[in-house]
Amino acid sequence: MQDPIHEIAQAACHQAVRAIAVLEKRETQEFLVQAAQLIAKTFQQGGKILLAGNGGSLCDAFHVAEEFTGQFRKPRKALPAIALGDPGHITCVGNDMGFNDIFSRSIEAFGKPNDLFIALTTSGNSENLVRALKRAEELGLKRIAFLGRGGGRSTGLSDLEICIDGFTTSDRIQEVHMAAFHIIIELVESILFKESAS
Repeated sequence: MQDPIHEIAQAACHQAVRAIAVLEKRETQEFLVQAAQLIAKTFQQGGKILLAGNGGSLCDAFHVAEEFTGQFRKPRKALPAIALGDPGHITCVGNDMGFNDIFSRSIEAFGKPNDLFIALTTSGNSENLVRALKRAEELGLKRIAFLGRGGGRSTGLSDLEICIDGFTTSDRIQEVHMAAFHIIIELVESILFKESAS
């Protein structure tokens, strides 16, 4: 008979594997390909990527941005990607206008019609991201949403979206989001830098 801590570990590992298995679905892989093609086209047309999320999702946004501006697996030129997390901006807008406008104001400041906005939200209901997606559309940016728990109010606000369902906690959803991003980045590099593909 296992002690409780081992039972918790076993259950958590099983759940994590079940979450990552979402990547094997045909519709998930089609999203990955379409997202990579849209991102690559953005770079090819001289645009940049803007990413936003709250909490752990913002940390994931920073992770994705540095994979583009730095490098992923092999040396290649830097690609323009910005995670919308400047603390001066966030505290200024949050204090003067309200937390719900922190990302939409960044999009107003930096977004151009050839750019792409990527929203990460495990609930889909974060008001600051809902507003950001709507503002991005108004300004002519393409949009990709990484969602969870049914997609919430963010459903249908993007050109492409993926929703990780069947998990009640953000950690499992974020794990799939990050794995999906790593695959997308590999695909983007295979499109833009065929010599960098592994």
